[in-house]
Amino acid sequence: MEAHDAAVERLVPHRGGMLWIDRVIHCDADGVIAEATVHAHHLLADEHDPGLPAWLGIEYMAQGIAAWAGGRALSRGEPVKPGFLLGTRRYHCHQPWLPFGLRLRIECHRELMGDNGLGMFACRLLDGEREIASANVSVFEPPDPDLYLNDPRS
Repeated sequence: MEAHDAAVERLVPHRGGMLWIDRVIHCDADGVIAEATVHAHHLLADEHDPGLPAWLGIEYMAQGIAAWAGGRALSRGEPVKPGFLLGTRRYHCHQPWLPFGLRLRIECHRELMGDNGLGMFACRLLDGEREIASANVSVFEPPDPDLYLNDPRS
């Protein structure tokens, strides 16, 4: 199955208000293109603001990468697993807000992905053809994410 034919919910482990992307347009071995609408009823929206703070663009990028990883897992016949956002470098947004109603195009291109699960992606957010944000995003896709999610004290 092609990853772009799968519903977003099959590709990304996020649910409810934590799932921010609406659809995957294209997904292949090198990257993903997804779309998301910035909604006024967003979990982190403040009714007094004109949109979401621009720094939240990092999470849109991370969910694009999650969709890429989910598409890769499905193509191998494996379950979709959670991954981890390690950090960003050179996040630059050309505006202070992601305005409500904005239809974001999320592009994430794999720069490297090691056998150890560490990866780096060049990401962009676009409004039509106009780039509004860019960053290098570091991620970690461990073979067994439960080892990192469970509290060792329990």
